[in-house]
Amino acid sequence: MPPRIRLRLQVELDVKRTKPSTPIEFGKTEEEIRDRIGGAGKELTAQFITALAKVCATSTELADRLEHSRDWWPLAMHWSLAGKTARRAGAICRPTTTAQVSQIVAMCAKNSVPVTVAGGRSGVCGAAIPVFGGVVVDTTELSGVVGVDEKSGLVEVLPGTFGPDLENEINSKYELSVGHFPQSFAISTVGGWIGSRGAGQFSTRYGKIDDMVAGLEVVLADGTIVDTGVEPAGAVGPNLTSLFIGSEGTLGIVTKVWLRAHPLPRYIKKMAFRFATFEAGVEAMRTAIRQGATPAVLRLYDARESKRSHGGEKDQCTLIVLDEGVEAIVDATCQVVRDTALANGAAEADGALVDNWLAHRNDTSGLQILAQRGFVIDTMEVAVRWSQIDRVAEAVKNAIMKVGGARSATCHISHSYIDGACIYFTFVAEPAEKEIGSIETKYDEIWNAAQETALALGANLSHHHGVGINRAKYLKQALGPAHEILQLLKDSLDPKDVLNPGKFALRSQHGDFKIG
Repeated sequence: MPPRIRLRLQVELDVKRTKPSTPIEFGKTEEEIRDRIGGAGKELTAQFITALAKVCATSTELADRLEHSRDWWPLAMHWSLAGKTARRAGAICRPTTTAQVSQIVAMCAKNSVPVTVAGGRSGVCGAAIPVFGGVVVDTTELSGVVGVDEKSGLVEVLPGTFGPDLENEINSKYELSVGHFPQSFAISTVGGWIGSRGAGQFSTRYGKIDDMVAGLEVVLADGTIVDTGVEPAGAVGPNLTSLFIGSEGTLGIVTKVWLRAHPLPRYIKKMAFRFATFEAGVEAMRTAIRQGATPAVLRLYDARESKRSHGGEKDQCTLIVLDEGVEAIVDATCQVVRDTALANGAAEADGALVDNWLAHRNDTSGLQILAQRGFVIDTMEVAVRWSQIDRVAEAVKNAIMKVGGARSATCHISHSYIDGACIYFTFVAEPAEKEIGSIETKYDEIWNAAQETALALGANLSHHHGVGINRAKYLKQALGPAHEILQLLKDSLDPKDVLNPGKFALRSQHGDFKIG
């Protein structure tokens, strides 16, 4: 029997990660940095901060407060370069137990102090930004694998655990893998995956984080600790676990997670194909998925992305395929994909294209470089039915390119399901002036054109990046009357509006906030 493939992502860490990664440098000294988000805020008294410090390690150092006031939101990167942070917190708490989280939240609720939970802060929509100041609960000291039920494949893990730490431990000790590998894998935490309702790059095989979470321990807004249950396929009323997945810290703070894990694969197969049109590639993917072929990686790139990343001819679209697991299943899956690709006019390409993607897929250096040069660059991912994919892909790219200063709009399909897929757009624009006001204006113009076009044609608001600040203004349009259900949930579970207020376009007792 062949050995299991260990650490197949080739993660190399000399020490355990315990700190988030800085997205980009600040353009001014700490003392010169100002907040970009204004409006009502909660000032913390010295007495309150002293009380927090009795519960757990608490910091009010300026550098700490500045770093915990931003994430990897591309617009916030421009703020940083301009010498601004988003909105600094009053204090950073670093609990190491659920009991400490409960105490902190209860104290904040009693004193009407906003609480924003943060882990790796690798989100790209501003969800971890404390828009009303207050307390940031940093979960990265609440980390580690607590236990593993090897027979059931259940992993009990704390929310501040970074992706490599989780996989390295369960790979080496138990020959298990959760299978969740987002682009932010090395700089994101388990709690962040859950908060944003994320998807990894192997999701067509293993599913989104929704499919991986068996149960949660959650601290509610009054400090109450609840357990949502870990039974398989239970029917004890509505699925309470799902209530907190994707809630971005607005309904509760996750303090423990039970994840479903799989045996490490013994076999990997890679393929690549070239298509004359994007539409032909989409049809090949759709047919394969509808026939039950779900390889771990099934990614189709439009002609421009193919040329840039995979060396294709000018009008060729590239499909890369990777599957792993039991040899018989992998071979059968890949055969179905191959048959559907060839039936739709594909030409087989070098499987080394998959290796090249594996080697470079998490490289974000281009984002920082273009931001430093004053360009507006970002990505937008939406989920859409198979019947609408071609139309949405073309219309959104056209809408972006109609915006003055737009330089590029491309897309690829990154995650596939029985009824549809995720289209992942990348855009670059050049504002008229390389100053922050002009950059913000161009950023909004591009996002409005792209997101409103996608919504109008039947796509959803977000597939795996979440909502945060950036997408909140579209939420009522996306949800319609159902948005009021979200408001009622917030009012019921968090009547004092303590947890991550100001998000999801929900009414806030703390007032309004504004950018600028």
